[in-house]
Amino acid sequence: MTFAFFLGAGNIIFPPKAGYMAGEHMSLAMLGFLITGVGLPLLGIVAVAFARGGLPVMTRLLPSGVALLFGVVINVTLGAALVCPRAGLVAYEMGIHPFFPGAGHGSLLLFSVLFFGLSTVLALTQGRLLDAIGKVLTPLLIILLLVLAFAVFIAPQGGTPAAVGDYVAYPFSTGFLQGYNTMDIFASLMFGMLIIDVLKARGVQDGPSLFKYLAYAGIISAMGLVFVYLSLFYLGATSLGVAPATANGGNIIAAYVMSLFGQPGLIILAAIVLLACLTTAIGLISASSDFLHQQLGLMSYRKWVLLSGVCCILVSNVGLSELIKLSSPLLVFCYPLVITLVLLTFVRPKLARPEFTYKIVLGVGALFSLCDGLRSIHSEFPGSPSWFALKFFDAVPLAEQGLAWVLPTAVTLLLCMLTLRFVQSKTACAVSG
Repeated sequence: MTFAFFLGAGNIIFPPKAGYMAGEHMSLAMLGFLITGVGLPLLGIVAVAFARGGLPVMTRLLPSGVALLFGVVINVTLGAALVCPRAGLVAYEMGIHPFFPGAGHGSLLLFSVLFFGLSTVLALTQGRLLDAIGKVLTPLLIILLLVLAFAVFIAPQGGTPAAVGDYVAYPFSTGFLQGYNTMDIFASLMFGMLIIDVLKARGVQDGPSLFKYLAYAGIISAMGLVFVYLSLFYLGATSLGVAPATANGGNIIAAYVMSLFGQPGLIILAAIVLLACLTTAIGLISASSDFLHQQLGLMSYRKWVLLSGVCCILVSNVGLSELIKLSSPLLVFCYPLVITLVLLTFVRPKLARPEFTYKIVLGVGALFSLCDGLRSIHSEFPGSPSWFALKFFDAVPLAEQGLAWVLPTAVTLLLCMLTLRFVQSKTACAVSG
């Protein structure tokens, strides 16, 4: 179940593109991708088990307004702003476009209206049709990925392209940043509590047992994701001559399947991806709408669902490649904050003043990740204002690789732990003296 939670559209489309662009540097890029695409979600699930609660529990030491904003940003990102429209676009790119390569933007608009219209209706009714589809869908998708993986390793269809862009100089850190696109560390904070509820329903009640079984579930799902990513990275790295250099991950997989299995394979892939993306969209619209209704209370659940459906239609019509470009700066800003929150969860028992430490460490992380985000905007959109490049920021270690937040955040956390504990011990000695 945990593996099925994480296996979404982003997990399928980003590794092939990264493998294609990394070329001969695939191994280093893949290692970086696995850290953020597998290691961090696993760490997120373990953090939920450690804290015995999801995002609301993990952010309880922050000011209430900041904690609420944190939750809203994650749910809007996973819902109408990014992940849900991306699911619809992947469904179009892999399920419709290969059969109508000459179709224009009007076909995308029509598809998005139909796709998200159906998703909205099913999210409103919350019927059991989705459950019936899901029980069959995930095994079929896993079987198809297994067949594709073995076929890729046994009979690669193309050559290895040359590394391009940042993959030439910084393959590891570029792969690390590309792993942000899966957004699975966000999802792990949402899924963790759901898995705990399932375990409790199965009779697992005490804290140590919940932690153990949740960790087991996370490790098993991580192993499955590693296998999927290895095969899809290799698929992308052997796609020279199969897919054009301008193709996105969905196009690369579709072209590869067509080369391997012909039209029948493409039809099966299209059907499964369409259903997989549909269930993902319904789940995201439903979950994010429920959160916004419960936390903000501005509208009813039904109105949030309708608003989310309309927003998904509008956002999805920017196109998959453009949406990925637009999402990159947002993820470069948000991801470090979630990583820092997860790490703080583990060290919280060792903190002398947890509330103060949370505020100062996340504040420093937010400042530097904001600078990384601005630089990402300038990188993705060269026509943006020149000050977005933040040339003065080049002196910060790892800034050129989009990881300027790492050292300042780590140093701030270390100083807080050492200084506050030293002050606390001195105060205790003075009182006892």
